[in-house]
Amino acid sequence: MGDSKVETISRLAQWKIDNFGPCSYKKSDPFKLGIWNWYLSIERNRYLYIHLFPEPSRLSKEQPPIARFILRVSNTASSSSSSRRFYISPVHERVLRTCDDFVWPVDTTFLGRLIIDVEFLDLKIHPLNGGEASSIWPSDGKLQSVATQNTLRCLSRMLDEAIHADLTIITADGTLKAHKAVMSATSPAFKASYHDSNEEKESSTIHIEDMSQESCMALLSYMYGTIKPGDFWKHRLALLGAANKYDIGDLKDACEESLLEDLNSGNVLERLNEAWLYQLQKLKKGCFTFLFDFGKIYDVREEINTFFRHADRDLMLEMFQEVLTIWKTTLDRKSLKMLPGPCYLPHPDKMWRGGEDAHIACADEQAIVVADGVGGWANFGVNAGEFALSTCITFSSISLMSSMM
Repeated sequence: MGDSKVETISRLAQWKIDNFGPCSYKKSDPFKLGIWNWYLSIERNRYLYIHLFPEPSRLSKEQPPIARFILRVSNTASSSSSSRRFYISPVHERVLRTCDDFVWPVDTTFLGRLIIDVEFLDLKIHPLNGGEASSIWPSDGKLQSVATQNTLRCLSRMLDEAIHADLTIITADGTLKAHKAVMSATSPAFKASYHDSNEEKESSTIHIEDMSQESCMALLSYMYGTIKPGDFWKHRLALLGAANKYDIGDLKDACEESLLEDLNSGNVLERLNEAWLYQLQKLKKGCFTFLFDFGKIYDVREEINTFFRHADRDLMLEMFQEVLTIWKTTLDRKSLKMLPGPCYLPHPDKMWRGGEDAHIACADEQAIVVADGVGGWANFGVNAGEFALSTCITFSSISLMSSMM
């Protein structure tokens, strides 16, 4: 039928019905709007009932539209615009799957020619893997994202192709081209050097010879907003030094977060040294927690001596204070008790007489006594082992008698 077609433009769909009687039902042809095909249907049964629903399909079943829309119905019985009557629905927002999900009853006696308008204010869809619904149409955020991506592409070309570059950077093993404006906008240190020094302002060359060409390129990529995650992780220690030197706070924070993410026994001492050098409080605290709270200090006992030989004295003092704090916290939570367990390894030449040492351990009194016998007394006919043992027995007897008094 000729009056089943729905015309669409932008987000508006319009269905013109030539003749609608008092007991009629009509269904439109499918029309495309967004990513779905839609239908409109109309029927009269006391009221005028208007249905809007998507065409049954796999898409509408798995990802049904969340539609926000307004409906308007009007008659065109008269050529005079003044006699034309309109009914406008409130704004509806709902998930539409079938023809039963939405119906708008209109209390009107419209007959003959009708016009039904549907204006879609928004159409949202849920991702297949779950998550929050998002609009299928560009929004201000998406437009901003597109603009940002375009800007980053332009900046990437400026860096890679040295478009209108006005600065040469001499690194430890090569040279790079860059732009003073970009570096000044990213680094307060660079901006200050160009602003305060006429020599720097006029110069077209700077020396960053404490960085390799590859690491410096990673730094420039960060400044131009085009750095790749792999390059960042590969050069993050060099980037940390540059961020500290050139006062790039957000890069310094990003490096600190990444160094904390993969902390392990193999790198914790190095990370602690970096944290102390660059005053990274969060990373330093993380290293202390890893070493002392989690007991990983025992995993690095072979490396700790080398670390202490080269570490800053103030850092060692702070580590000692951290240990004391942890011990105090432990003691505050529960009483500390020692459970002794002796082990004798006499010299082979003294094995026959059981060694020359003796001990007493009392868990109840929380006491340990060790008597270290002096083997040289054997030259004077004294058995050092027996003397050490008798000393411990005497001490034990005196202690026992004292506790009974």
